[in-house]
Amino acid sequence: MKHTTNYHILIGAFLGLLIGIYTKSFATEIVSSAIIYTADLLADIFVSALKMILVPVIFFSISVGIANLSEHKQSLRIWLLTFLFFFISMALAIILGMMSMRFFEPGHGMTLTMFAEQTKDFHTSSLTLPIFFKQFLSSIFVSPLKAMSENNILGVITFSILTGFAIAGSSKEFLRVKIIFNDLLGIIMKIVAWIIRFSPAGIAALIIKLVTQQSPDLFVTLSKFMTVIIGMTLFHGIVILPLLLYFFTKIDVITLWRGAREAIMTAFATSSSSATIPVTLRSVEKNLNVKSDIAGFVIPIGATMNMDGTALYEASAALFIANLSGIDLQIGQQLIIFCMAMVSAIGAPGIPSAGMVTMAMVLQSVGLPIEALAILLPIDRLLDTFRTAVNVEGDIVVSLIVQKFVHKS
Repeated sequence: MKHTTNYHILIGAFLGLLIGIYTKSFATEIVSSAIIYTADLLADIFVSALKMILVPVIFFSISVGIANLSEHKQSLRIWLLTFLFFFISMALAIILGMMSMRFFEPGHGMTLTMFAEQTKDFHTSSLTLPIFFKQFLSSIFVSPLKAMSENNILGVITFSILTGFAIAGSSKEFLRVKIIFNDLLGIIMKIVAWIIRFSPAGIAALIIKLVTQQSPDLFVTLSKFMTVIIGMTLFHGIVILPLLLYFFTKIDVITLWRGAREAIMTAFATSSSSATIPVTLRSVEKNLNVKSDIAGFVIPIGATMNMDGTALYEASAALFIANLSGIDLQIGQQLIIFCMAMVSAIGAPGIPSAGMVTMAMVLQSVGLPIEALAILLPIDRLLDTFRTAVNVEGDIVVSLIVQKFVHKS
């Protein structure tokens, strides 16, 4: 059944691409309007269904995961392993992105004056490091009901972690609560399975929207930058992460792809690591045999804190804008970009206008022109699909590595 679903998702993505090209290039206005309306409707239903189930999945999976981890007394070990490999995978992604920008130099020889029309009316508020951390922390410690109603993922995760530790710390006293939470998680995952059956149509609709809504104007101008970013993001996903996984677990890339492609394709189509959490959990548990307590801990936290593709993109984009501005960044400034890309990728889901605001913070940290963000806006949606797919792959890889280390002990 799972392989049938995988094939249906691949077929849906391919059909979406073909229909999108036909709609944009060949269809009459009436046919085009009908196709776009239908795609909008199906895409909205699919994404809304994923968002509907998102908060319950995060809350119960993390709470149950932490509560169950206490049984084999390796909670601290799993915490440390998870965050260690989150850091390693993101650091490798940032280094790869920065090295590629220095080697290929997209934007070199161009100037920002050619983008004057796009940048003249663009403004973004500056974000200092203290303000960033204040907003980041304030998004963590909030009312759980408010966090759930506003889809504040960091707030939900924080409350889920505290709930899980409360249950784990008094396992005998709250045994009935733990049993009920396990049962509720089972119900939630059953609903996820129903949503998965609709995913081929939803993914096809999302890809139709992506193809039909992109303007080709800046694609030509920024083609080299886009090619480098997409190439390096794919290189990280196809080479670096599988090598990291194989080095620690001996799991090969074919096994990884077969088990993870359902989640990766959904991430590619939705451009949301958080919205993909239900699918990712199902993939790692059913296809890759990761224990539910480890998957329920690593995957939801990774969807917020382990952003390989985002970190790679933000560091690369900062160097790209430096090239456009004719600025040669020193080693110290590049180190600042490394650190800020790491922090901003971790904090992106927790503050308003996440991607662009945190990118502004990265640029401001080394004195690059924030207005240059305007040239990235038209292509951001396309690049986001690739980096989100790699974000999710990174979470899956870390969950497999963590499980390997836990089983060794």
